[in-house]
Amino acid sequence: MGNTIFNGEMDPEIAALLGVSSAKNGSASASNTPDYSDLFGDESIDTPNQIEVDLTQNTFPEITKQYATIPVTTFSDPDYYKKALSGEGDIAQRVHTILQKFLTTKDPKDRGVYRQQLTTAYWDFLLGIARKTPGKLSDYKKFLLRFGILHPNLLAPEDRDLFSKLIVDNELNQPIYYLDEWFKAIGTGIIKNSTTDEVRVAKNNEATRLKQLLEKAEGRRDAARNLLKAKSDERASYERALLDAVNILSQHTPIPGFPDLQSVYTEVQRRAFSDIQELLKNMAKADRELDSFLKEFSQAQADVQTLEDKVREAGADVAVDIKAIDTEFDSVRQMVKLTIGRQGNHFPILTREYFRCGPNEIATRENVIKQLAWIESIDPEAFCRSYKNKLNRIVPYVILVPSYGEFGICWEPFDRFNRATSRGRIAIPMYPKNLSLAILSAVGDLRWQVAKEKASYYWMEEGLTGNYYQWFTSKKLKGDVKEYFIQDYIIWMTKESDAIQKLEKEVRAIFWRYIPFSQPIKDKLKGRSYIYQELYQRDINRSLSDGY
Repeated sequence: MGNTIFNGEMDPEIAALLGVSSAKNGSASASNTPDYSDLFGDESIDTPNQIEVDLTQNTFPEITKQYATIPVTTFSDPDYYKKALSGEGDIAQRVHTILQKFLTTKDPKDRGVYRQQLTTAYWDFLLGIARKTPGKLSDYKKFLLRFGILHPNLLAPEDRDLFSKLIVDNELNQPIYYLDEWFKAIGTGIIKNSTTDEVRVAKNNEATRLKQLLEKAEGRRDAARNLLKAKSDERASYERALLDAVNILSQHTPIPGFPDLQSVYTEVQRRAFSDIQELLKNMAKADRELDSFLKEFSQAQADVQTLEDKVREAGADVAVDIKAIDTEFDSVRQMVKLTIGRQGNHFPILTREYFRCGPNEIATRENVIKQLAWIESIDPEAFCRSYKNKLNRIVPYVILVPSYGEFGICWEPFDRFNRATSRGRIAIPMYPKNLSLAILSAVGDLRWQVAKEKASYYWMEEGLTGNYYQWFTSKKLKGDVKEYFIQDYIIWMTKESDAIQKLEKEVRAIFWRYIPFSQPIKDKLKGRSYIYQELYQRDINRSLSDGY
């Protein structure tokens, strides 16, 4: 049937509902519709840049620009709907037909039936667009996939104006992805598929096996680089301390009565001699370790280079992997369902009927970064994982899914092939009632899963999850322990951080130790209540006993 559905006259009632002239739609010719039939043929693949884990980055960038300098004109194009659906074949016709029935029916029961049919057809339609993301995707299809905007006139004029001002590109180079960007990265192999419960068949697939080996090698290389940087910084700190000590030694006052003679060393200066000797020993030790780490890094880098060459030889590096996109698409659908919950609104299209977000409540990349920075200011170890007794800050991949969900979720805490430096994955609904709570639930979920994986078989006995689980069972509570934890984490971040005591005493003690507030918040709280003062003193006692 091709694109013939866009050549006829649109139903007048549909045209009225969408604010589109039916005559204009009737005069549109098929020659104006884009042709994507050779998208993966002669066209070059638009490969995105990989956002590597920078273990030296300690904070999120400051958001200085909320909106684009020049708004996009895509949403004001009267042919948006036609161009968004064009080239997608029979499934686009099905979406168009059901949408007509959904918008025009007066019977509530029929509307419910068409709503369900439209939801199913729309997701099948989106899969076809997702498969095209590694190529040159038009803005119409990109924004449809990114925001769920099937037709701009389904939104109020002020909402269309708002979306036209949003920043399109990832100017801040943070691992936060809209769906079109995410599928592009998956399809081109920049990011590997999200884990599923299915067993992967990799033994007989040489390309897949090489990719897995490459991921492990990259993990070792990144870990070695982190140790190298830490040791270099340690040696530099010793050198600065040495210069300070020498500077102290060189400061003299004239001997009374002998202005041309310098006084002897003071007691403080004499103590500097032993300090300098200790510093020299530490510098020599750090330098030896630095040399060792440099060799480890060089070997790891060589291993990565060798495996990258083999992956290229196997043809598994830049080819568009449609199967990978299909698999990831199924994972993303599950993410969307989880962000919404069973009783939520699962309608996948953005309409004025359900859209209630203000400019600061949409999960845009910039708004999400602001919220993550706020979380990190209270919980500074929210995105940290320990490796070789050193905390590494590793911000997870954040997938922004266009849903009316209420909860952010953690899909995986880290890559099973690279537990040291790989990013976890969290999904955030773009149109929640409360963006802050949606992101807090995702970070709480991430916190729980990282701690659980770290404790492994002993997750019910040790660490954060073990202590919380034991409290949970002692109270004879019913339900999912993780869900209780996430709700308590939200209270910890929003209430307890401001000295509003809402948690159980035992839970507060567990969180104080395993999810510590930043030092300024601790200092503030200890003066607000005896309860926090007691917890603060426990920190001191543990540090003195070296058992913290």
